[in-house]
Amino acid sequence: MGLKVKKKNKVALIFGVTGQDGSYLVEFLLKKNYTVYGIKRRSSSANTQRIDHIFDSIDFKNNNFFIEYGDVTDSSSIFNVINNIKPDEIYNLSAQSHVRVSFDIPEYTANSTALGALRILEAIKSLKLYKTKFYQASSSEMFGKQKTNKSQNENTKFHPMSIYGVSKVFAHNTTILYREAYGIFACNGILFNHESPRRGPNFVTKKIAQGLVRIKLKKQKVLRLGNLYAIRDWGHAKDYVESMWKIMQFKKPDDWVIATNYEISVKKFINLCAKKLKIDLVWKNKGIKEVGVDKSTNQIIIKIDKKYFRPGEVDYLKGNYTKARKQLNWKPKYNINSLIDEMIKSELDFHE
Repeated sequence: MGLKVKKKNKVALIFGVTGQDGSYLVEFLLKKNYTVYGIKRRSSSANTQRIDHIFDSIDFKNNNFFIEYGDVTDSSSIFNVINNIKPDEIYNLSAQSHVRVSFDIPEYTANSTALGALRILEAIKSLKLYKTKFYQASSSEMFGKQKTNKSQNENTKFHPMSIYGVSKVFAHNTTILYREAYGIFACNGILFNHESPRRGPNFVTKKIAQGLVRIKLKKQKVLRLGNLYAIRDWGHAKDYVESMWKIMQFKKPDDWVIATNYEISVKKFINLCAKKLKIDLVWKNKGIKEVGVDKSTNQIIIKIDKKYFRPGEVDYLKGNYTKARKQLNWKPKYNINSLIDEMIKSELDFHE
Protein backbone atom coordinates (compact mmCIF):
# COMPACT_ATOMS: atom_id res chain seq x y z
CA MET A 1 0.00 0.00 0.00
CA GLY A 2 1.37 3.42 -0.98
CA LEU A 3 1.98 6.32 1.34
CA LYS A 4 -1.19 8.21 2.28
CA VAL A 5 -0.76 11.91 1.72
CA LYS A 6 -2.93 14.18 3.84
CA LYS A 7 -5.04 16.30 1.54
CA LYS A 8 -4.25 19.99 1.75
CA ASN A 9 -7.01 22.12 3.25
CA LYS A 10 -8.91 24.38 0.90
CA VAL A 11 -7.77 27.98 1.26
CA ALA A 12 -10.30 30.82 1.40
CA LEU A 13 -9.58 34.55 1.28
CA ILE A 14 -12.23 36.90 2.70
CA PHE A 15 -12.34 40.62 1.99
CA GLY A 16 -14.49 42.32 4.64
CA VAL A 17 -13.67 39.75 7.31
CA THR A 18 -14.30 42.11 10.25
CA GLY A 19 -17.94 42.69 9.28
CA GLN A 20 -21.03 40.80 10.36
CA ASP A 21 -21.00 38.38 7.40
CA GLY A 22 -17.24 37.96 7.44
CA SER A 23 -17.21 36.80 11.04
CA TYR A 24 -19.91 34.18 10.49
CA LEU A 25 -18.27 33.03 7.25
CA VAL A 26 -14.93 32.48 9.02
CA GLU A 27 -16.63 30.27 11.61
CA PHE A 28 -18.49 28.33 8.92
CA LEU A 29 -15.41 27.71 6.75
CA LEU A 30 -13.20 26.69 9.68
CA LYS A 31 -15.75 24.04 10.58
CA LYS A 32 -15.42 22.84 6.97
CA ASN A 33 -11.65 22.48 7.58
CA TYR A 34 -10.62 25.42 5.43
CA THR A 35 -7.54 27.51 6.00
CA VAL A 36 -8.93 31.05 6.10
CA TYR A 37 -7.19 34.36 5.44
CA GLY A 38 -9.09 37.52 6.32
CA ILE A 39 -8.22 40.92 4.88
CA LYS A 40 -8.66 44.01 7.00
CA ARG A 41 -7.70 47.64 6.56
CA ARG A 42 -4.91 49.10 8.67
CA SER A 43 -6.48 51.63 11.05
CA SER A 44 -5.74 53.30 14.37
CA SER A 45 -8.20 51.00 16.14
CA ALA A 46 -8.25 47.20 15.89
CA ASN A 47 -11.92 46.83 14.79
CA THR A 48 -11.75 43.05 15.16
CA GLN A 49 -14.34 42.58 17.90
CA ARG A 50 -16.53 40.33 15.73
CA ILE A 51 -13.69 37.85 15.13
CA ASP A 52 -11.55 38.13 18.28
CA HIS A 53 -13.35 35.17 19.86
CA ILE A 54 -12.30 32.91 16.97
CA PHE A 55 -8.61 33.25 17.79
CA ASP A 56 -9.27 32.26 21.41
CA SER A 57 -11.89 29.58 20.80
CA ILE A 58 -11.08 25.95 21.56
CA ASP A 59 -13.25 25.05 18.55
CA PHE A 60 -10.66 26.58 16.23
CA LYS A 61 -7.40 25.73 18.03
CA ASN A 62 -5.95 24.34 14.79
CA ASN A 63 -4.60 27.81 13.94
CA ASN A 64 -6.13 27.85 10.47
CA PHE A 65 -7.21 31.50 10.59
CA PHE A 66 -4.91 34.39 9.66
CA ILE A 67 -5.35 38.15 9.30
CA GLU A 68 -3.58 40.09 6.54
CA TYR A 69 -3.65 43.82 5.86
CA GLY A 70 -5.10 45.11 2.62
CA ASP A 71 -7.66 47.49 1.18
CA VAL A 72 -10.03 47.07 -1.76
CA THR A 73 -9.36 50.69 -2.70
CA ASP A 74 -5.66 49.86 -3.24
CA SER A 75 -4.92 47.72 -6.31
CA SER A 76 -1.36 46.87 -5.30
CA SER A 77 -2.35 45.49 -1.89
CA ILE A 78 -5.05 43.34 -3.49
CA PHE A 79 -2.69 42.02 -6.16
CA ASN A 80 0.04 41.22 -3.64
CA VAL A 81 -2.16 39.42 -1.13
CA ILE A 82 -3.87 37.30 -3.81
CA ASN A 83 -0.51 36.49 -5.40
CA ASN A 84 0.99 35.47 -2.05
CA ILE A 85 -1.94 33.31 -0.90
CA LYS A 86 -3.25 31.97 -4.26
CA PRO A 87 -6.53 30.93 -2.61
CA ASP A 88 -9.00 28.33 -3.85
CA GLU A 89 -11.89 30.67 -3.06
CA ILE A 90 -12.20 34.45 -2.70
CA TYR A 91 -15.23 35.99 -0.98
CA ASN A 92 -15.70 39.73 -1.55
CA LEU A 93 -17.83 40.98 1.34
CA SER A 94 -16.02 44.31 1.48
CA ALA A 95 -17.94 47.54 0.89
CA GLN A 96 -19.10 50.80 2.38
CA SER A 97 -22.29 48.96 3.23
CA HIS A 98 -24.60 51.53 4.80
CA VAL A 99 -27.19 52.72 2.28
CA ARG A 100 -28.04 56.03 3.99
CA VAL A 101 -24.35 56.89 4.44
CA SER A 102 -23.73 56.29 0.72
CA PHE A 103 -25.61 59.54 -0.01
CA ASP A 104 -23.12 61.42 2.18
CA ILE A 105 -19.92 59.79 0.88
CA PRO A 106 -20.82 58.73 -2.67
CA GLU A 107 -17.30 58.71 -4.12
CA TYR A 108 -15.81 56.53 -1.38
CA THR A 109 -18.84 54.22 -1.58
CA ALA A 110 -18.32 53.76 -5.33
CA ASN A 111 -14.57 53.35 -4.92
CA SER A 112 -14.85 50.57 -2.34
CA THR A 113 -18.13 48.92 -3.33
CA ALA A 114 -17.98 49.10 -7.14
CA LEU A 115 -14.28 49.32 -8.01
CA GLY A 116 -13.23 47.01 -5.18
CA ALA A 117 -14.81 44.04 -6.96
CA LEU A 118 -13.21 45.09 -10.26
CA ARG A 119 -9.76 45.26 -8.65
CA ILE A 120 -10.07 41.74 -7.19
CA LEU A 121 -11.31 40.26 -10.47
CA GLU A 122 -8.58 42.02 -12.43
CA ALA A 123 -5.97 40.57 -10.05
CA ILE A 124 -7.37 37.05 -10.58
CA LYS A 125 -7.21 37.58 -14.36
CA SER A 126 -3.74 39.14 -14.37
CA LEU A 127 -2.32 36.34 -12.20
CA LYS A 128 -4.05 33.72 -14.38
CA LEU A 129 -5.58 32.07 -11.32
CA TYR A 130 -8.32 30.39 -13.31
CA LYS A 131 -8.85 27.70 -10.67
CA THR A 132 -9.65 30.34 -8.06
CA LYS A 133 -13.38 30.83 -7.46
CA PHE A 134 -14.79 34.30 -6.77
CA TYR A 135 -17.91 35.25 -4.83
CA GLN A 136 -19.40 38.74 -5.03
CA ALA A 137 -21.81 39.88 -2.32
CA SER A 138 -24.54 41.51 -4.38
CA SER A 139 -27.49 43.22 -2.71
CA SER A 140 -31.26 43.49 -2.88
CA GLU A 141 -30.72 47.27 -2.96
CA MET A 142 -29.88 46.76 -6.64
CA PHE A 143 -33.61 46.19 -7.23
CA GLY A 144 -34.43 49.51 -5.60
CA LYS A 145 -37.65 51.07 -6.79
CA GLN A 146 -40.14 48.52 -8.12
CA LYS A 147 -43.46 49.33 -9.77
CA THR A 148 -45.31 46.45 -8.13
CA ASN A 149 -45.17 44.74 -4.76
CA LYS A 150 -44.12 41.45 -6.28
CA SER A 151 -41.16 39.46 -5.02
CA GLN A 152 -37.86 39.91 -6.82
CA ASN A 153 -35.87 37.07 -8.41
CA GLU A 154 -32.77 36.71 -10.59
CA ASN A 155 -34.63 38.08 -13.62
CA THR A 156 -36.09 41.21 -11.99
CA LYS A 157 -34.85 44.45 -13.53
CA PHE A 158 -32.49 46.54 -11.40
CA HIS A 159 -33.53 50.09 -10.46
CA PRO A 160 -31.16 51.17 -7.65
CA MET A 161 -32.07 54.23 -5.59
CA SER A 162 -28.74 54.95 -3.86
CA ILE A 163 -25.06 55.16 -4.75
CA TYR A 164 -24.66 51.97 -2.71
CA GLY A 165 -27.21 50.22 -4.93
CA VAL A 166 -25.68 51.65 -8.11
CA SER A 167 -22.21 50.51 -6.98
CA LYS A 168 -23.49 47.01 -6.24
CA VAL A 169 -25.00 46.82 -9.75
CA PHE A 170 -21.59 47.76 -11.19
CA ALA A 171 -19.86 45.05 -9.14
CA HIS A 172 -22.56 42.50 -10.01
CA ASN A 173 -22.30 43.14 -13.74
CA THR A 174 -18.50 43.22 -13.58
CA THR A 175 -18.58 39.75 -12.01
CA ILE A 176 -20.74 38.48 -14.87
CA LEU A 177 -18.41 40.10 -17.42
CA TYR A 178 -15.28 38.45 -16.02
CA ARG A 179 -17.11 35.12 -15.90
CA GLU A 180 -18.25 35.32 -19.52
CA ALA A 181 -15.26 37.11 -21.05
CA TYR A 182 -12.38 35.42 -19.20
CA GLY A 183 -13.81 32.12 -17.97
CA ILE A 184 -13.34 32.95 -14.27
CA PHE A 185 -15.52 31.00 -11.84
CA ALA A 186 -17.24 34.20 -10.68
CA CYS A 187 -20.58 34.12 -8.83
CA ASN A 188 -23.07 36.62 -7.42
CA GLY A 189 -25.19 36.07 -4.34
CA ILE A 190 -28.01 38.65 -4.39
CA LEU A 191 -28.56 38.78 -0.65
CA PHE A 192 -31.61 40.43 0.83
CA ASN A 193 -31.41 42.11 4.25
CA HIS A 194 -29.79 39.85 6.83
CA GLU A 195 -29.23 40.67 10.45
CA SER A 196 -27.80 39.22 13.66
CA PRO A 197 -26.53 40.25 17.09
CA ARG A 198 -23.30 41.23 15.29
CA ARG A 199 -25.02 43.86 13.13
CA GLY A 200 -23.56 47.36 13.39
CA PRO A 201 -25.49 49.84 15.60
CA ASN A 202 -26.19 52.20 12.69
CA PHE A 203 -28.37 49.58 10.94
CA VAL A 204 -32.05 49.86 11.73
CA THR A 205 -32.71 46.36 13.13
CA LYS A 206 -29.78 46.57 15.55
CA LYS A 207 -30.72 50.15 16.42
CA ILE A 208 -34.28 49.05 17.26
CA ALA A 209 -33.30 45.99 19.32
CA GLN A 210 -30.55 47.88 21.14
CA GLY A 211 -32.67 50.99 21.70
CA LEU A 212 -35.75 49.20 23.02
CA VAL A 213 -33.69 47.08 25.41
CA ARG A 214 -31.99 50.22 26.73
CA ILE A 215 -35.38 51.92 27.12
CA LYS A 216 -36.74 48.86 28.94
CA LEU A 217 -33.76 49.01 31.32
CA LYS A 218 -34.20 52.79 31.75
CA LYS A 219 -30.80 53.51 30.17
CA GLN A 220 -32.27 55.44 27.22
CA LYS A 221 -35.35 57.63 26.92
CA VAL A 222 -36.08 57.98 23.20
CA LEU A 223 -35.33 55.99 20.04
CA ARG A 224 -35.17 58.13 16.88
CA LEU A 225 -35.88 56.48 13.53
CA GLY A 226 -36.62 57.28 9.89
CA ASN A 227 -39.14 55.66 7.52
CA LEU A 228 -41.37 53.31 9.54
CA TYR A 229 -43.17 52.02 6.47
CA ALA A 230 -40.25 50.65 4.45
CA ILE A 231 -40.90 46.93 3.92
CA ARG A 232 -38.01 44.46 3.91
CA ASP A 233 -37.27 40.74 3.74
CA TRP A 234 -35.09 40.08 6.80
CA GLY A 235 -33.09 36.90 7.37
CA HIS A 236 -30.21 35.83 9.61
CA ALA A 237 -26.60 36.36 8.51
CA LYS A 238 -25.68 32.88 9.76
CA ASP A 239 -28.05 31.32 7.22
CA TYR A 240 -26.84 33.58 4.45
CA VAL A 241 -23.12 32.79 4.77
CA GLU A 242 -24.00 29.12 4.29
CA SER A 243 -25.59 30.11 0.98
CA MET A 244 -22.34 31.82 -0.05
CA TRP A 245 -20.44 28.58 0.39
CA LYS A 246 -23.10 26.56 -1.42
CA ILE A 247 -22.96 28.99 -4.35
CA MET A 248 -19.20 28.44 -4.61
CA GLN A 249 -19.58 24.64 -4.56
CA PHE A 250 -22.14 24.53 -7.39
CA LYS A 251 -21.02 22.83 -10.60
CA LYS A 252 -20.91 26.09 -12.56
CA PRO A 253 -20.73 29.79 -11.69
CA ASP A 254 -24.07 31.60 -11.65
CA ASP A 255 -26.18 34.17 -9.78
CA TRP A 256 -28.71 33.48 -7.03
CA VAL A 257 -31.22 35.43 -4.94
CA ILE A 258 -30.92 34.60 -1.23
CA ALA A 259 -33.91 35.64 0.89
CA THR A 260 -36.73 34.36 3.12
CA ASN A 261 -39.71 35.27 0.91
CA TYR A 262 -41.31 36.91 3.95
CA GLU A 263 -41.58 40.66 4.37
CA ILE A 264 -42.51 43.05 7.18
CA SER A 265 -42.34 46.81 7.70
CA VAL A 266 -39.91 48.57 10.02
CA LYS A 267 -42.91 49.43 12.20
CA LYS A 268 -43.89 45.75 12.46
CA PHE A 269 -40.30 44.89 13.40
CA ILE A 270 -40.53 47.49 16.20
CA ASN A 271 -43.85 46.07 17.39
CA LEU A 272 -42.44 42.53 17.53
CA CYS A 273 -39.42 43.68 19.54
CA ALA A 274 -41.58 45.70 21.93
CA LYS A 275 -43.93 42.77 22.49
CA LYS A 276 -41.06 40.42 23.29
CA LEU A 277 -39.77 42.98 25.81
CA LYS A 278 -43.27 43.40 27.28
CA ILE A 279 -43.38 47.07 26.33
CA ASP A 280 -47.01 48.10 25.77
CA LEU A 281 -46.38 50.24 22.69
CA VAL A 282 -49.10 52.36 21.09
CA TRP A 283 -48.77 54.68 18.10
CA LYS A 284 -50.13 58.21 17.85
CA ASN A 285 -50.27 60.90 15.14
CA LYS A 286 -49.27 60.51 11.49
CA GLY A 287 -46.42 61.38 9.15
CA ILE A 288 -43.33 63.04 10.57
CA LYS A 289 -45.19 63.62 13.87
CA GLU A 290 -45.94 59.95 14.46
CA VAL A 291 -44.69 58.75 17.84
CA GLY A 292 -44.51 55.50 19.77
CA VAL A 293 -45.79 55.75 23.34
CA ASP A 294 -45.17 53.38 26.24
CA LYS A 295 -48.74 52.95 27.48
CA SER A 296 -47.66 52.00 31.00
CA THR A 297 -45.80 55.29 31.54
CA ASN A 298 -47.48 57.46 28.87
CA GLN A 299 -43.98 58.49 27.77
CA ILE A 300 -42.98 58.98 24.14
CA ILE A 301 -40.21 56.46 23.48
CA ILE A 302 -40.04 56.54 19.66
CA LYS A 303 -39.82 59.65 17.47
CA ILE A 304 -39.39 60.20 13.73
CA ASP A 305 -36.34 62.18 12.62
CA LYS A 306 -36.11 63.48 9.05
CA LYS A 307 -32.33 63.08 8.99
CA TYR A 308 -32.77 59.29 8.85
CA PHE A 309 -34.83 59.41 5.65
CA ARG A 310 -33.04 58.66 2.37
CA PRO A 311 -33.13 61.08 -0.58
CA GLY A 312 -34.19 58.04 -2.66
CA GLU A 313 -36.46 55.72 -0.69
CA VAL A 314 -36.90 52.02 -1.45
CA ASP A 315 -40.38 51.05 -0.29
CA TYR A 316 -40.62 47.31 -0.84
CA LEU A 317 -38.15 44.43 -1.11
CA LYS A 318 -39.04 40.73 -0.90
CA GLY A 319 -36.89 37.98 -2.37
CA ASN A 320 -37.92 34.85 -4.22
CA TYR A 321 -35.24 32.24 -3.49
CA THR A 322 -36.83 29.39 -5.50
CA LYS A 323 -33.71 28.93 -7.65
CA ALA A 324 -31.46 28.61 -4.58
CA ARG A 325 -33.88 26.16 -2.96
CA LYS A 326 -34.03 23.95 -6.05
CA GLN A 327 -30.41 24.12 -7.25
CA LEU A 328 -28.44 24.69 -4.04
CA ASN A 329 -30.78 22.88 -1.65
CA TRP A 330 -30.65 26.02 0.50
CA LYS A 331 -33.39 27.47 2.68
CA PRO A 332 -33.31 29.69 5.76
CA LYS A 333 -33.38 28.02 9.17
CA TYR A 334 -34.25 31.22 11.05
CA ASN A 335 -37.55 33.11 10.78
CA ILE A 336 -38.23 36.70 11.81
CA ASN A 337 -39.23 35.68 15.35
CA SER A 338 -36.17 33.55 16.06
CA LEU A 339 -33.96 36.30 14.59
CA ILE A 340 -35.48 38.95 16.87
CA ASP A 341 -35.29 36.60 19.88
CA GLU A 342 -31.55 36.16 19.34
CA MET A 343 -30.91 39.87 18.84
CA ILE A 344 -32.84 40.86 21.96
CA LYS A 345 -31.21 38.14 24.09
CA SER A 346 -27.80 39.39 22.98
CA GLU A 347 -28.66 42.95 24.02
CA LEU A 348 -30.03 41.85 27.39
CA ASP A 349 -26.96 39.67 28.02
CA PHE A 350 -24.74 42.66 27.25
CA HIS A 351 -26.33 44.66 30.08
CA GLU A 352 -26.18 41.89 32.69
